[in-house]
Amino acid sequence: MLHSRLTSQSKRRALRDRLASGELVRMPGAFNPLSAKLIEEKGFEGVYISGAVLSADLGLPDIGLTTLTEVAQRSSQIARVTDLPALVDADTGFGEPMNVARTVQVLEDAGVAGLHLEDQVNPKRCGHLDGKAVVDEATALKRIRAAVDARRDPDFLVMARTDIRGIDGMSAAVDRAKALVDAGADAIFPEAMASLEEFAAIRAAVDVPVLANMTEFGKSELFSTQQLADVGVNIVIFPVSLLRLAMGAAERGLDTLVEEGSLTSRVPEMQTRARLYELVDYAGYSDFDAGVYTFDLRNNRS
Repeated sequence: MLHSRLTSQSKRRALRDRLASGELVRMPGAFNPLSAKLIEEKGFEGVYISGAVLSADLGLPDIGLTTLTEVAQRSSQIARVTDLPALVDADTGFGEPMNVARTVQVLEDAGVAGLHLEDQVNPKRCGHLDGKAVVDEATALKRIRAAVDARRDPDFLVMARTDIRGIDGMSAAVDRAKALVDAGADAIFPEAMASLEEFAAIRAAVDVPVLANMTEFGKSELFSTQQLADVGVNIVIFPVSLLRLAMGAAERGLDTLVEEGSLTSRVPEMQTRARLYELVDYAGYSDFDAGVYTFDLRNNRS
């Protein structure tokens, strides 16, 4: 009820412990707090907060238009409703190294378990688009050092994402990953890997957790969680999947409304009122203070 039962610190420690165990951490992307609650209920190990999803939710393309304030607000809303650790996309850190330092502390305060920072130039581009560019190695390392120096909770995960694979090739990606770890990165996110062998090459090159991005319609094949675990991947994200499913259903529903004048034929596909009430825990609020929460759920229509 209301907020998570766990502190931010305990969720960060849980993520660290899970990564240390070697077990895969599956993180579907939550497009709002309600979807985060569903992710937890379905038994996943973490929640991902995608910059692309946040941009799309605001009706914007994923080209670095969102602000730290917008990202922190949505991150806080999502992190507070789930006992799962949340990992957030912090793009390029919203500015120079000092801005990166502030980004880390603001997102710590938002209650997330960690963030990832990428080595793209400002303004960034979606990692699976052509035409993106990366900063030089010295600039990329300054971002990571600033982030590590700024954090106050040592369990807060600072992950480095590198987009250099799509620009300078796999050898450059391995070299950049090693340098980012040497700069203090707790984990590596190699974007737009083309094969399982490429993930395995990153795994062999670094001694920190490695993340795989399984986004639909992108550069990477949609490998199964078992395939990724078998090559040593530690975290897998499905950043935009739930938003795509939800928007696909919404579009089909609107088309039906236009064509049929009613959504009667779509009702069997909808989440019922009873299921929604279960997910947001109406009953828990009622039990908390029967003198205030006097609504009656017994006559609720399914």
